[in-house]
Amino acid sequence: MGIAILALGLVLIVEGLVYALAPSIVERMLEAIRNVPVEARRTLGLLALVIGAMLVWLGKALGA
Repeated sequence: MGIAILALGLVLIVEGLVYALAPSIVERMLEAIRNVPVEARRTLGLLALVIGAMLVWLGKALGA
């Protein structure tokens, strides 16, 4: 449970930094994402999910 809280905290830190330091870039990225077809967004989301799961597994395997 502690690792999940740590991971969530790290995600929130990164997300918060992006919004705090570069809100105009976030706006441009959101506009660009709107122009990407739904299936491509879904595929990118699934790819991010798989890569994230692999990174978590690797971190766990390395003793994190």
